[in-house]
Amino acid sequence: MTSSPPLPEAAARRRVGLMGGSFDPVHRAHVELAETALRHLQLDEVRWIPVGQPWQKARQLAAPGHRLAMVQAATAHEPRFVVDPIELNRDGPSYTRDTVRMLQSTAAEPTDWFLIIGQDQYANFPTWQGWHELLQALTLAVACRGHDLPAAPKALAGLPHRVVELPLPPLNVSSTDIRARLARGEDPLTLAPELVSAPVARYIATHQLYAPGGAPR
Repeated sequence: MTSSPPLPEAAARRRVGLMGGSFDPVHRAHVELAETALRHLQLDEVRWIPVGQPWQKARQLAAPGHRLAMVQAATAHEPRFVVDPIELNRDGPSYTRDTVRMLQSTAAEPTDWFLIIGQDQYANFPTWQGWHELLQALTLAVACRGHDLPAAPKALAGLPHRVVELPLPPLNVSSTDIRARLARGEDPLTLAPELVSAPVARYIATHQLYAPGGAPR
């Protein structure tokens, strides 16, 4: 009697987190969230995706090239961070649904996808374009501060969907506050390292972004 050859082992699936946003500017809390996702979800990669044309924001953003460069500066220390200009290169409003479709259709190997979002984004998720499709396509990784737990919005409460928690320490950092401080004339270099990384602070200072009386550039 001859024995059957061993069955080949199933190929391991890659685990990729998607982190989108205006990143105007990218700050310490963004980086802390991405690093937490790497550890907590055992990701192979966090893909940073600066938004092109945000359909839910009315204000003018800094120029795409500047926002892309700031994200590249903030993430250069971690080889598992990948900056992807997919939405900057696409015409029309930036819908996460379209981005996920494109990434999944072009993936070279089997992949589990995680959408990294904050609790406010989770609460507003039913307002997103194609949100039912997104629930089927990936797992929602929701940032939780302190002892808070992600509470599903009413529209999602009765729907089966995959959600995991990302525990984060309290960080009082926001892009809105950073822009306001710079608009009042604060030296960008004084923001590092508590609010933004030193490379991002230097980039803002070099290009005089968010300076008093100036429009986003």
